[in-house]
Amino acid sequence: MTALAQQSAREVESHAISVDAATTVAMTLKALAEPLRLRMLSAIATSPAGEITVGELASLTDVSQPTVSHHLKVMRDVGLLTADRRGTSVWYRIKPAYRGAVNTLLDRFAPAAVDVLETPHLVGLKNAEPALDRMAASLTERFPGTPPNECVRVVRESYAALVRRGGTTTHLVPLTEQFARQRIIDAEKAHAQESGAAGARHLPQVLFVCVANAGRSQLAAALMRHYAGDRVVVRSAGSAPAADVHAGVRALLEKLNDSAAADAVDDVTRFYPKPLTDDAVRAADVVVTMGCGDACPVLPGKRYEDWMVGDPALASPAGVAAIRDDLDERVRALLADLVPQTT
Repeated sequence: MTALAQQSAREVESHAISVDAATTVAMTLKALAEPLRLRMLSAIATSPAGEITVGELASLTDVSQPTVSHHLKVMRDVGLLTADRRGTSVWYRIKPAYRGAVNTLLDRFAPAAVDVLETPHLVGLKNAEPALDRMAASLTERFPGTPPNECVRVVRESYAALVRRGGTTTHLVPLTEQFARQRIIDAEKAHAQESGAAGARHLPQVLFVCVANAGRSQLAAALMRHYAGDRVVVRSAGSAPAADVHAGVRALLEKLNDSAAADAVDDVTRFYPKPLTDDAVRAADVVVTMGCGDACPVLPGKRYEDWMVGDPALASPAGVAAIRDDLDERVRALLADLVPQTT
């Protein structure tokens, strides 16, 4: 082997994980390479108490409890799960060290693996500059309290964020305008709150955040609007937004008659995944996270809640309905706390 070839081999070796690390990771992935185990893992990860029994897991399929116990043992042997016996039942939970990794697997990798053959990669518009310039000028007129250079920055950042999330370019311009306008509104509200502007009516503001903003957070926001009306300002966002809302969730949103964007040109711009921004968090009184881990910034003075709710992206129609019912109960409880007089 020539010196150049040896140097190239060393460079490749320096970029690859070690043999020991690869072996350990491969063993863990092998333990998960079985559909029933993945379903069990998702059930444990999203259970309200963070733990579940063998009997409850057996309801996922027609296999016997001993078969379920075998699959659980495989995941225990590689360190994914831990268990303890209380009375006559054995309770299984995800080991704390693996919690973040499991959330990433279920909330980001799994939906991407399902959608990878169906979701086209978005390429930005060939010449978006004139449209973005007109958009910034229009927002400058509409929001005189926001400097023109800030409007330009928000418009261009919003466009770039929506390009990154994927999808078609058909509605990219109206989506950018809608998203940029909302960001400016959030920034102005956050500034008014922080400066204690006198005479401003303060409505509770709730931000629902999940990974893709294509299921849980969209549905929770729609339910909150449905019950609260104009008593609460509601937003939703995603730490890694998808190209579109899940079809099963879109049907539920339409049934709820969600009016999140009264000026939307159609349902594509009415229900669309939105990137998470610092301004949205700053403007919120309550931030509800669902599976997005540490992606949401933690700011002082905000109330944070983390809801363990299943992901409708991978759920059956019955599972989506169960997720909707779970969110409905949680949303009504939160609303009763924020606006006690609401029935």
